[in-house]
Amino acid sequence: MPNKKDILDLHFMDARCKLIDVAAFLDRMERHSGEADFRLAAFKKAIPILLSEQPGRARAILESLSDHSTEPAESASTQGASGAPLPADQ
Repeated sequence: MPNKKDILDLHFMDARCKLIDVAAFLDRMERHSGEADFRLAAFKKAIPILLSEQPGRARAILESLSDHSTEPAESASTQGASGAPLPADQ
């Protein structure tokens, strides 16, 4: 059974890289003009979940970025998935 040091040894650099990618993404968003849409708001809403001490953070973030609607949409608003739930008014 691995201990915390074993997990750090195996996965720290990968997690570090991903965290830097997230920071770079947020920096790019701040540098550019125009309005962001619901995806950035959903992304930022998930960050406190990441920082929490609660178990199951990965699932909680996935759930926060998932569409929980049960009624089918009349038509697709885009050609692909958006990766975040649409606001109720869309």
